[in-house]
Amino acid sequence: MRLLQPVSAGLVAAFVGYASSFAVILKGLTAVGASDAEAASGLMALSIAMGAAGIALSLGTRMPISAAWSTPGAALLASTGAAAGGFPEAVGAFLVVGALIVAAGLIRPFGRAIAAIPPALANAMLAGVLFSLCLAPVKAMAEAPRLAAPIILVWLLMARWKRLYATPAAAIVACALIAATSQGAPIAWGDFTPRAILVTPGFSAEALISLALPLFIVTMASQNLPGLAVLAANGYRPPPGPLIVSTGLFTLLAAPFGGHAVNLSAITAALCAAPDADPDPARRWIAGASSGVGYIAFGLLAGAMTRFVSGSPILIEAVAGLALLGAFGAALSNALAPPGEREAALATFVTAASGVAFFGIGGAFWGLAAGGAILALSRAGAARPDRPGRPS
Repeated sequence: MRLLQPVSAGLVAAFVGYASSFAVILKGLTAVGASDAEAASGLMALSIAMGAAGIALSLGTRMPISAAWSTPGAALLASTGAAAGGFPEAVGAFLVVGALIVAAGLIRPFGRAIAAIPPALANAMLAGVLFSLCLAPVKAMAEAPRLAAPIILVWLLMARWKRLYATPAAAIVACALIAATSQGAPIAWGDFTPRAILVTPGFSAEALISLALPLFIVTMASQNLPGLAVLAANGYRPPPGPLIVSTGLFTLLAAPFGGHAVNLSAITAALCAAPDADPDPARRWIAGASSGVGYIAFGLLAGAMTRFVSGSPILIEAVAGLALLGAFGAALSNALAPPGEREAALATFVTAASGVAFFGIGGAFWGLAAGGAILALSRAGAARPDRPGRPS
């Protein structure tokens, strides 16, 4: 009976983490050129990799370490679109992201340089990436109001009671509506058989700059660093370097099969690390390991889930947009909080949200570059001393 509480907490965390964002993952992978089969392979690879990471790290540290896929990173993929070389170049970018995460954990100056990126600009870039996806519920209401309205209504009502379960509840309603209206593609028994598709990676400067670099920054700033903060808030202070390196290694394992990024969890980490998981802090690692087992189990069903939801993408995109509203609001609020960096943050946001590409490089990179340039100019102007005899 003593195991029931942490095990159930871990399984609930896995369900919440999977159900609340699997639609974002599928949307992101298909946007960068993955076929349905390749997207299912990527979803499965990510689920198994983050499950294995959670089990290994929780057992190794005896702390409730939860791993997750990069939901903001998947949103970035959805807004960037496919590179010229299609999905193979995206897979090459995923491998580079894994290598960069490993380097950030091993090379301290490199990790400090990433942490030194102004939070306002990182949050503004994330908000710009999420903006178009957060419009999906509105578009769904315009395109299919009778189907979209129940999803949004359930999400709103559940959010008033327990915000954490609002998106899983909306996802369940969406799946029920797809099944009831026969919009989902028929599921064969073969869809329940895990199918890993190995993708030969391709590399290009375009994909590295527009996909790999922004994906790495978003994953580190929006997932790994907050994940460490959640652990610290609950009294757990593991050495960050080995944890970051581990997530990078699991990213490298998942990338050849279509997985974009594995990182430390923030939201589900709170479910596993909080007192509700177990009154005894020394036993909460069981919740972290249990969530890993749950993720692996869900990953084995990725093929059936992908085939089922492929028949009605507008409803799944609506769920994804609802799931990202909280992250969008938090990112935009944090981006505009420092008054001295507000102009640079706004430039980053509008450039990233525009979706424009220059020289084949997506808006997320140019948003960060534009905001960085404006911030550097404003700081240089503030630091320049007034000339003698000139009014200040």
